[in-house]
Amino acid sequence: MTTNAKTKLTDRQSIVHILLGILVFGSIWGLSEVALGGGLCAAHFPYSSGLLTGIGMGLMGMALVIHKKPAMLIGIGLVTVLVQLLAVPILHISVMCKANSCIAVFTEAVALSLVAFLLMSEMGKGVHARMGSGAMAAIIASVGFYFIGMQVAPCKYLLSFSPVGFIVTEGLIWAAFSAILLPLGYLAGMKLEAKAFPLLTRKMSLYYATTVATVVICWGVSAIAIASGL
Repeated sequence: MTTNAKTKLTDRQSIVHILLGILVFGSIWGLSEVALGGGLCAAHFPYSSGLLTGIGMGLMGMALVIHKKPAMLIGIGLVTVLVQLLAVPILHISVMCKANSCIAVFTEAVALSLVAFLLMSEMGKGVHARMGSGAMAAIIASVGFYFIGMQVAPCKYLLSFSPVGFIVTEGLIWAAFSAILLPLGYLAGMKLEAKAFPLLTRKMSLYYATTVATVVICWGVSAIAIASGL
């Protein structure tokens, strides 16, 4: 095989790995939004949005360590949104019923993608940079969510806040959870990259089977959770 052919094959494999990573992390994040989010709401947990934001940041942190591609976080956010939108055909509801939760996820993904693009090298140097990156992305996401949500689906909860009030009340909670969970996700990604991921990529059949199984299970459990009322 020539050098050019090897390079093209490597590039194709890299693209496939990134796409599979988007599917896996987006599906896991979507499951957490649907199942855990529904459970937290049912339990009236007061900081459910902050915890879910932090979990999303942690999962994206894992993806960053493994794939080193900030732009892929937007794709992960889109897959998460698609999982949330399973509620539309399953429950026969309007897309607008899920508008704000989808906007929140997508703004989180875009915000962290932007922060990681600017601070990727700094995030690799220490935990404080990761904490700051998580908090910064969460604050940016809260600002984006408020203003977009007010235009698309101004629910009663959003209408009860001024812009500053929302950022102080919700944004700082999102930032606190993200400052904790993004570094934890980043650390988990480092462990996964060092041990499990190289093993899976050497055994491609196992890698693909694990990926497909993860995606199918996440989407299936999400559908069951939605149908169950979560």
